[in-house]
Amino acid sequence: MHDARTLLELGDEAVTRLARRGYTLDLAVIGELFERRNSSIKAADALRSESKKVSAEFGATAKKGGDTTELRERSLSLTEQIDAIESEKNKVDAELHELLLTIPNFPADDAPDGVDETFNVEIRKHGTPPAFSFTPRDHIEIGESAGIIDFGRSAKLAGSRFSVARGAGAVLERALATFFLSLHTGRHGYEEVSVPYLVNRPTMTGTGQLPKFEEDLFRTTLADKELFLIPTAEVPLTNLHAGEVLPTEELPYAYTAWTPCFRSEAGSYGRDTRGLIRLHQFSKVEMVRIVDPAQSRAELETMLGHAETCLRELGLAYRVVKLAAGDLGFAATFTYDLEVWIPSQNTYREVSSCSDCGSFQARRASIRIKSKDGKKGFAATLNGSGLPIGRTMAALLEQNQQQDGSVSIPEVLVPFTGFRRINPDGTTES
Repeated sequence: MHDARTLLELGDEAVTRLARRGYTLDLAVIGELFERRNSSIKAADALRSESKKVSAEFGATAKKGGDTTELRERSLSLTEQIDAIESEKNKVDAELHELLLTIPNFPADDAPDGVDETFNVEIRKHGTPPAFSFTPRDHIEIGESAGIIDFGRSAKLAGSRFSVARGAGAVLERALATFFLSLHTGRHGYEEVSVPYLVNRPTMTGTGQLPKFEEDLFRTTLADKELFLIPTAEVPLTNLHAGEVLPTEELPYAYTAWTPCFRSEAGSYGRDTRGLIRLHQFSKVEMVRIVDPAQSRAELETMLGHAETCLRELGLAYRVVKLAAGDLGFAATFTYDLEVWIPSQNTYREVSSCSDCGSFQARRASIRIKSKDGKKGFAATLNGSGLPIGRTMAALLEQNQQQDGSVSIPEVLVPFTGFRRINPDGTTES
């Protein structure tokens, strides 16, 4: 979240920086609201000063036994005026606050120019996409023919954009999640956290899902209770420290969680409406880091390395891209995407986004830091997928498929699956 005063002080620079991501900043509206707010504060302060004088005069007059009727009426009138101005100020504050909540983060200066994903810049590739001597099948055909993924029955249960994993498929999902958590907690230093899957409006607002993306969220109500299903564990993990002041010497805080995620995936179409790529419900292992703002970019590189380790250990071919300013998420100032090779589509598809949000989310959620010398400020927050189970499973099934219809399991997963191979009929071999 931006500070109105900072936006006004930056002026045209703020307009230009946000224009890089396709957002038109209306400084005139912000300035008008800011001026109304300040005028209300000044007017209320002047009336309070006068009210104090009247109160003092009232006391002196009463002490002398004089007539205080006029002073009493004046005091009541001033109180009413102050209340009216305060009410107006509160309305302006709310209007300004709601407006600021809709303004996205500034893109970093080194985020590539460009309005969409076609302007993203490839940084590097790892691994070689597998070459098959046969026509590779997609993960849908592989999973359904082996009976380890059942889209037909998931549609019966909940409609489109859901999946059911069975037998070796369910084991593989659990194995991936456990493997990722083991990496992040055992090797990368994250604390595993079990979080609620339903959160309140302030929590969703803190990380930037509200108010802008309210129509894309799954919401539930019971009596007077309103809760939202989380689109990612980033939401509860980041908000663990909402409203707190954190000692800088304890930073960074690093958290990981395995949760279901719920998204409408509005606007997706074509090939993405089938299979495991874009579901309304999917599970994901998430990473969140809360850090000193001066270290946020270095911490992003660290987090990127942690996400890459997951793919490297699985032996999956992937690439790293730097997102263009116009392709950044609402709260991000800089993002790396990891894109894994999907043979059936003959292209790389996003499997993880690692984002530096600077102090944008921390301002919204009021996550402050304090150094030993008493200096205060806002923390910086980072988040990254490490990794989504469905998309990783799709890539694993496709990249490791064999001509006979079987799928080989990466050696690092064997201790978690108990098998090295899924046969064409869904049975396994250890």
